[in-house]
Amino acid sequence: MNGRNTRPPRGRRRFAPRRKVCYFCEHKVGYIDYKDSNIQNFMTERGKIVPSKLSGVCNRHQRALAAAIKTARSLALLPYSA
Repeated sequence: MNGRNTRPPRGRRRFAPRRKVCYFCEHKVGYIDYKDSNIQNFMTERGKIVPSKLSGVCNRHQRALAAAIKTARSLALLPYSA
């Protein structure tokens, strides 16, 4: 096979990171309220919405969270940018 080594390289093995659990599923939150101050934890300092890959929120709650943040922005409860 072209003289290439097909084995994976030796050395340190990469560990699989622990799967993040959805905050809203864990706390059994039924409705994400746009007036809740907790939604600021899912925004960066610059005012961007944190992706679900980083925050660990499931798809259903990520969509509801994004809608709540956008509603809060339009009502001037949250900033559009820093």
